[in-house]
Amino acid sequence: MKNIPPIDLARQYQSVGMAIESAVQSVLSSGRYIGGSPVSDFERRFADYVGVRECVSCNSGTDALFLALRAIGIGAGDEVITTPFTFFATAEVISAVGATPVFVDIEAHTFNFNVEHLEAAITPRTKAILPVHLFGQPVNMTRVTEIARSRNLAVIEDCAQATGASWDSRQVGSIGDIGCFSFFPTKNLGAFGDGGAVTTNDGELAEKMRVLKNHGATHRYYHEEIGINSRLDALQAAILLAKLPYLDKWNDGRRAVADRYRDLLAENVDIVLPQEHPGGRSVWNQYTIRVPHRDRLRDRLSKNGIGTGLYYPVPLHLQPVYQNLGYSPGQLPIIERICKEVLSLPMFPELTLEEQQQVAVSVSHS
Repeated sequence: MKNIPPIDLARQYQSVGMAIESAVQSVLSSGRYIGGSPVSDFERRFADYVGVRECVSCNSGTDALFLALRAIGIGAGDEVITTPFTFFATAEVISAVGATPVFVDIEAHTFNFNVEHLEAAITPRTKAILPVHLFGQPVNMTRVTEIARSRNLAVIEDCAQATGASWDSRQVGSIGDIGCFSFFPTKNLGAFGDGGAVTTNDGELAEKMRVLKNHGATHRYYHEEIGINSRLDALQAAILLAKLPYLDKWNDGRRAVADRYRDLLAENVDIVLPQEHPGGRSVWNQYTIRVPHRDRLRDRLSKNGIGTGLYYPVPLHLQPVYQNLGYSPGQLPIIERICKEVLSLPMFPELTLEEQQQVAVSVSHS
């Protein structure tokens, strides 16, 4: 019996290591480590990949969300509707610009927010909807954009876990007003450190975000507003350029792993498998099951050498920092139940059938 990690980036490196090392060496020998052609080339190629006119790179997925909210003009007194089932950064940036996150409950079968709850959450203070394509599963963007248009609301897509996913044959990040991406190493397209990008078809929004990420400067030493320092450095851009041509292959590998899990675990009546929405095509950043006695299963898998992930044990509306928003236990019942049941199994493109069989046996015997 072998140890199986939740993700193994070393295996990915074996397939692209030479290309990455060559790209990195080129940057090192150039003497230019901030900006330059690696960054501009990556922005152009990533925009083409997503299917938009503009890409603005930045320091992280968190900064991407922050820049998007600032560019839209969201601030004090505004509300942004989002999901309580996501990494904290999604709501954190709403608070960071002075606005208030408003949470709606999720769908039990996709883990994404329930779009049918959106209209009831809209108030005169609502300025935007922030859907999160969680675990690589796209949100029902047809319904989101319909509601947003009817209420004159902006749509900012959190695509941090979903690079390459699509809804109705359109890439996520190309459907809303702005798409926000993370290139954290564990993402489907990962750098060797932090990195992020925003995508849009709106040239004015893109220029606004370029200014904001550069200390609010339109040109050097002339600052028109308060911005931040948020750059994707040349080394990370070069690494992402080297990896981008492999992304679709890796995403196909993830889909194959997800299909095998579905087949291997289909007869286990004690667990609930994740489901794709009929209109979406997931890229399976995580393969997350629901199971009663989750912690007991996780301990058993760990003893068998199988690593798992726990995303996320506490929903955002019940986080200590958001107690001032007035949510109470039981108010969003589906997410509160699911947070006690979810467990993410090992998921990466290089995971073998034999390893998945070992996982399935351990799950079934727990």
